[in-house]
Amino acid sequence: MRDSSPVPPRAAQLSRRAALGLAAAVPLAAASPASAATPVIGGERLARAGVQVRGASGLPKRLTARSWLVADHESGEVLASYHAHTHLAPASTLKMLFADTLLKNFERTERHRVTDADLADIPSGSSMVGVKPGITYTVEQLWLGVFLRSGNDAVHVLSHMNGGLARTVAQMQAKAQDLQALDTHVVSPDGFDHKGQVSSAYDLTLFARHGLADADFRAYCHTKTANFPAGGKKTFQIQNTDRLLTGAWGVPTYDGLIGVKNGYTSNAGNTFTGAATRGGRTLLVTVMHPKSGGSGVYEETAALLDWGFKEGTKAQSVGALVDPLSEGGASVAPTRKAAAGAPATAAGGGSSSWGLVGGAGGAVALLAGGAYAWRRRRRVVGDEAREGRQERQDGQDRHQG
Repeated sequence: MRDSSPVPPRAAQLSRRAALGLAAAVPLAAASPASAATPVIGGERLARAGVQVRGASGLPKRLTARSWLVADHESGEVLASYHAHTHLAPASTLKMLFADTLLKNFERTERHRVTDADLADIPSGSSMVGVKPGITYTVEQLWLGVFLRSGNDAVHVLSHMNGGLARTVAQMQAKAQDLQALDTHVVSPDGFDHKGQVSSAYDLTLFARHGLADADFRAYCHTKTANFPAGGKKTFQIQNTDRLLTGAWGVPTYDGLIGVKNGYTSNAGNTFTGAATRGGRTLLVTVMHPKSGGSGVYEETAALLDWGFKEGTKAQSVGALVDPLSEGGASVAPTRKAAAGAPATAAGGGSSSWGLVGGAGGAVALLAGGAYAWRRRRRVVGDEAREGRQERQDGQDRHQG
């Protein structure tokens, strides 16, 4: 759950986030046929081209990212965005979804002796924490390897403990559906470049927000250094590759930073989702594929966080981070007739081709109702991520994944 207060019955009361998304989605749907304008997850403004912001000025002028988003963690309000739903390769930021999916499947103290089979299918060039066959690790140590060093070897061991890569990928995709992260297509659990593996700034922000509600997730992503088993009684130190957290490579640490996850591949470029708290307010920022390599993704994230804590206090919502279906989020899905291409009618006029799966009512369901059509309409744009160029980076960040 997001907070300690009980969630009211969905038919009785809307969450604030649902209401925010409804405010953005309903006017468009009511004004024109659904076939002409399809509601978008979080509000239709998030599908528009260009910068989306209302009521505030002073956004950083030198933002080069292909996609970015600033949101309030508590309310879910999207304060500003740029191509929030554009499909791009996520790199290791996808590991946030991996953690959202598997974190509760194992006790932290559970122990596992790694075998050669656990490590046999790791893609060449992956980022690694240094897991070795024949050594016994606790689940907590493996998760530290995932969060701090973005270790694909730790991801694969946990995936095999979970029943295998295919099962883990299927569970991650199901989790994405529950979170209403419908831009995301999972091919591998580690975020390594694979054809068709995409996400979006909006979806990555959903993953971070959901994860930060979990105490273990929050603790892992906030850990700067840890000792990792090297065999016998020996250990070696691992450091978090999040430069805003550690101050590595000359990047100033960001005051109030919580985490969350960075990534890099030659296809995705640099990606990062960060969360910080100042004055009792927590903001989430996702930045995907800035033109500048190295520390550019952290610099643009810090600039957007600065804006959010200052000018962002004046911003009016341009969208909302929606609730998971399992936590009361409203959704609709196309009926068989609509999926076959039957025309839809305007909201409130005649019979609709959209069937309510479960929500507070037909109008509220428009918050997520366009997810199916949106995903089909934007599927092809994932190919644009292939333009990613490889930048010179430090040894700890330049590996794939």
